[in-house]
Amino acid sequence: MSTATNQGKEMSFLGHLEELRWHLIRCTLAIVAMGMIAFLAKSFVFDTLLLGPKNADFPTYQLLCKVATFLGFQDSFCFDELPFKIQSMKVAGQFSAHIWTSITAGFIVAFPYVLYEFWRFISPGLKDNERRTSRGFILIASFLFFLGVLFGYYVVTPLSINFLGSYKVSEEVFNQFTLDSYIGLVRSATVACGLIFELPIIIYFLTKIGLVTPQFLRKYRKYSLVLVLILSAIITPPDIASQIVVAVPILVLYEISIYISKAVVKKQAKKAKAAHG
Repeated sequence: MSTATNQGKEMSFLGHLEELRWHLIRCTLAIVAMGMIAFLAKSFVFDTLLLGPKNADFPTYQLLCKVATFLGFQDSFCFDELPFKIQSMKVAGQFSAHIWTSITAGFIVAFPYVLYEFWRFISPGLKDNERRTSRGFILIASFLFFLGVLFGYYVVTPLSINFLGSYKVSEEVFNQFTLDSYIGLVRSATVACGLIFELPIIIYFLTKIGLVTPQFLRKYRKYSLVLVLILSAIITPPDIASQIVVAVPILVLYEISIYISKAVVKKQAKKAKAAHG
């Protein structure tokens, strides 16, 4: 729709708003459709996915237990169950959690299509060569997002639940978490990591429009390290090991982003030289 409308003429501001409106409508419909599927698959979404990280047989805990046993301090990472219960404190608490969890799941599953609609909106404004060089945008961005979601689910979530679920200020106080609190932790860890892993894509486009350069990224690398540690402290429990586990892949993504920015600048310089030559 967007491409056909823009062939041979420029659109007005209101025309662009109308196009954006239809792209947003289609994105919403895709998220709702995937959300409805997640709503119907209640047992799998809740019992298997959401509540999986609270069980001792979760793959991450099993791996940590094996590593800890090999190193000789299995008492810290091997357990039969986590010492907390999850309860719903509101009349409509479980139904509300079901609805919002389904919407979140719908967004995660429909993310490639959301990117596709975003691409359809901006692609008519790109030059032919820019459109060709950016063909892998949806595939790469989707891969990074799902990689981040998996990292959040299998690394950040179990580390957070294990630490916070086992933490006690006194033996007289026992942990009982509300359903909203537990789901909020899983949701924020997975979605936040998914979006954080989009950093190379963001840097690519910021470099393309001239807002970021490799020199800028290198110059402020040490400040970025501080920001990464702060971000890791926000989305993980306040223990050093968990923060390092989360910070390392983000720092790797930052270094990859520098090389991506360098490649974009080099390619732009080559094109500019060819045009003037």
